[in-house]
Amino acid sequence: MVANWLRNLGIGIVLGFLPLSSPLPAAPSQKVAPVAELVKTVDIPYQQFTLDNGLRVIVSTDRKAPVVAVSIWYHVGSKNEPKGKTGFAHLFEHLMFNGSENADGEFFVPLENAGATDFNGTTWFDRTNYFETVPTGALELALFLESDRMGHLLGAVTKEKLDNQRNVVQNEKRQGDNQPFGLVEYAQLAALFPEGHPYRHSTIGSMADLDAASLEDVRSWFRAHYGPNNAVLVLAGDIDAEAARPLVEKYFGDIPRGPEQPPVTAPVPTLSAPVEEVMKDKVATTRIYRMWTVPGLNDPDAVNLDVATSVLGGLASSRLDNELVKKQQLAVAVSAGLQAFEKVGLVEVYADVKPGVDPAVAGRALDRQIEKLLKEGPTADEVRRVATGQVASRIAGLEKVGGFGGKAVALAEGAIYANDPEFYKRQLARYAAATPASVKAAAAKWLTRPAYRLMVEPGEREPDDVAAARNTGVRPRYYADPDVKPVPAAEKAAPQTAAVTKRKAPDVKPVDDLEWPDVERTKLSNGMEVVFARRATVPTVRLSMSFDAGYAADDKAKLGTHAMMLALMDEGTRTRSSIDIAEEQERLGAVITPEASMDRTDVSLFALKPNLAPSLALFADIVRNPAFAAGEVERVRGQMLTKIRSEKTQPSGLALRELPPLLYGKAHPYGIPFTGTGDEQGVTAVTRDDLAAHHRHWLRPDNATIFAVGDTTLAELTPLLEAQFGDWRSPAGAKPAKLFRMDRMARPARIVVIDRPGPQSLILAGQTLGVEGTDDPLTLITANEVLGGSFVSRLNMDLREAKGWSYGVGTQVRLVRETVPFLLFAPVQTDRTGDSVKALIGGMQDFLTKSGVTAEELGRTINNQVRSLPGSFETSSQLLGAIARNATFERPDDYYETLADRYRAMDAADLDAAARRYIRPNDLIWVIVGDAAKVGPQLQPLGLPVEVMKAE
Repeated sequence: MVANWLRNLGIGIVLGFLPLSSPLPAAPSQKVAPVAELVKTVDIPYQQFTLDNGLRVIVSTDRKAPVVAVSIWYHVGSKNEPKGKTGFAHLFEHLMFNGSENADGEFFVPLENAGATDFNGTTWFDRTNYFETVPTGALELALFLESDRMGHLLGAVTKEKLDNQRNVVQNEKRQGDNQPFGLVEYAQLAALFPEGHPYRHSTIGSMADLDAASLEDVRSWFRAHYGPNNAVLVLAGDIDAEAARPLVEKYFGDIPRGPEQPPVTAPVPTLSAPVEEVMKDKVATTRIYRMWTVPGLNDPDAVNLDVATSVLGGLASSRLDNELVKKQQLAVAVSAGLQAFEKVGLVEVYADVKPGVDPAVAGRALDRQIEKLLKEGPTADEVRRVATGQVASRIAGLEKVGGFGGKAVALAEGAIYANDPEFYKRQLARYAAATPASVKAAAAKWLTRPAYRLMVEPGEREPDDVAAARNTGVRPRYYADPDVKPVPAAEKAAPQTAAVTKRKAPDVKPVDDLEWPDVERTKLSNGMEVVFARRATVPTVRLSMSFDAGYAADDKAKLGTHAMMLALMDEGTRTRSSIDIAEEQERLGAVITPEASMDRTDVSLFALKPNLAPSLALFADIVRNPAFAAGEVERVRGQMLTKIRSEKTQPSGLALRELPPLLYGKAHPYGIPFTGTGDEQGVTAVTRDDLAAHHRHWLRPDNATIFAVGDTTLAELTPLLEAQFGDWRSPAGAKPAKLFRMDRMARPARIVVIDRPGPQSLILAGQTLGVEGTDDPLTLITANEVLGGSFVSRLNMDLREAKGWSYGVGTQVRLVRETVPFLLFAPVQTDRTGDSVKALIGGMQDFLTKSGVTAEELGRTINNQVRSLPGSFETSSQLLGAIARNATFERPDDYYETLADRYRAMDAADLDAAARRYIRPNDLIWVIVGDAAKVGPQLQPLGLPVEVMKAE
């Protein structure tokens, strides 16, 4: 959703470290579960039926929570767009959220009122999908809404809506283009695909084509592609086929079939010779690419190519990472992977060159690793590790019924792309059956062909007209020009809209309140507390060892020490190298993730239940025995410095680094870059001994709590934890503590402009509030939902939907333990920067004075908060996070179980009072990343002091 990134402010990578004198726990000699056995555990039971109008319906019953995922996929994407209409599939997706004939207005309003979670829509080359997870009592409403925009849309589409969403999409395009490497995809597609190929243009499209889109285009596109016979509807969750069929018949049965669309022809093109290009961009270091077109996901070679690219640069222990990053230290980051579309695929390999290294040297080393893999193939162990990771990822995804992943997506993808809802099983079986020989053969067949070789160097981008000419100019010949048939123009068909009969939205039936699981506790022999909740939906266990530290515990004299310490925890222990650690995780299907928020440092474990004991042994070694080897420290130092420089090339990174010291002052624990990476001076200065001392000081057993959720019991888990941590003792001295104290320096409202020319301005504003996270400011947070915290909030509806100046605006009461900040985020088009700041201030002032929370906003917001609770803790990851948050903010175990009654007790006056007490729009400090020459004059009339600084 629009403000998703705000929820992640203050969160970054973090790894933990323990005293070097800790004894090494003995690893159990348990066998790892074979891939073939793991594959057998992956199953999504379903039933399906097809309506007379061709709508295919798939139902998967999952009663773990009183929610149903509604996911509807239309077999149309950007590859179906005719020449001159690029970006239209995505533009149309936006229009589908602006209301239908019997539900006019924003589609998200009734969904928020119903308590929906995971609601959104996406467009890609091959499909457009719309999805929402709703309480069971709101299923009929969701079916009504989806059916109304399938069968009753065109009467609600107006020129005004089209113009508005055109502006929104163009701002989305500007937002993407404005990022480092934001123009690479355009060059990639233009180089790899010939003119006329359906995959040649990006899904976002061109500005010119978006400008040219007309109402008649909308009507034609709808009639041609949005018929029920071109769609798959998946219902997953608290529903069965017997109950689903009459409901689907009721809401979708009267919609007439649409015209049958012939399949799109899209062969895999081959370059006649390698293509080499150089681009310049606002990037921290040179990136070297190698790219090829390959077959789509239905081709038997697709899985083998995915294994090959994972071995090359996808695994944590990949060939490129081991050689270029760890051993030769020519690169700071590498990647290789397959994007498999329906008809074709793209293999992309890249390396971010270490600053100071000759890119040509790094490029030759990259090519040698590719050549070695093609000549020798992978090892059997490498193939097994990739397959295990694929199965583990799929098992984890089965916890969720909908959203961007989960059961509904797995079934819909198979039905749309392969005419088989169980396609995911076929894929997993192919991974399990892959061999070094099959992988080598597929790689040799496709990756020995000429490659597109792109280098992106630090520098100023070419002017738009030059870049456009280069990316659409003469391209190399192909071995055989593909016989690409033009995409058929939209057929002139009878309107798909069903007979004009006024339809009434059904009411939401009663939604049961959240049932919170039992939370159990015990202590290990060393006093460490273990907090556990059972969740047996899938055979996995999630565990987090949480320390009272976080980025707020960073060393002010050497800022970045905490991030460096964390980044080094899985880079070697006293008995395992970084490669050993990565390979062992992959064999186990485990994921060990050191991470931090502003207040907590967590080392987290995802483990498959059959491999829990050996996964815990590895986890304990990483937590207790990091080696901080001198060579690894220097390598990670270089990576961290490059990461900081990379943040300074990104609009959001620049703003997130600059604003916190302005809000808190540099002496405050929160007055540090919200990215958590520290600064270049601190990272350069920190020593190996500093890192070891920092680890001993903060990551110690008397400063930790173990939280666990999954398919086990506390009785089963405790002996395993005792074996790994029971003998771990704290160092001498008192537990560490962070000093939270605001200085007396005045922090007046002002605007800081960071001069970074581009197609868009990034606005980040903030202020500190007179409240702490442990105060549980629930009413204030709820009031913010109306102001800027939800998609249909005042500020987002104004700048995005009414004015069309932004892709999305959001505000957040950022919950931290101590002094809570209020943050505002708004990427806006450059020529409307000043107007946007004025509109945002005006909107907040209006909300806080004469136009407080309305009855409709109150009802919608409270309904959303209450009804969404049962669906908010569907997965063990969500449950684990909630239990840990309760500890961080000193809440009782049943905190979330009490929320429904607390929300119901709120009225508009309560929300208004909370917002007016704390939010002060005239005191905001604004950081604007944009073109100072264009933005500066727009800001002068606002009456705030304006300071301009150059982007580093």
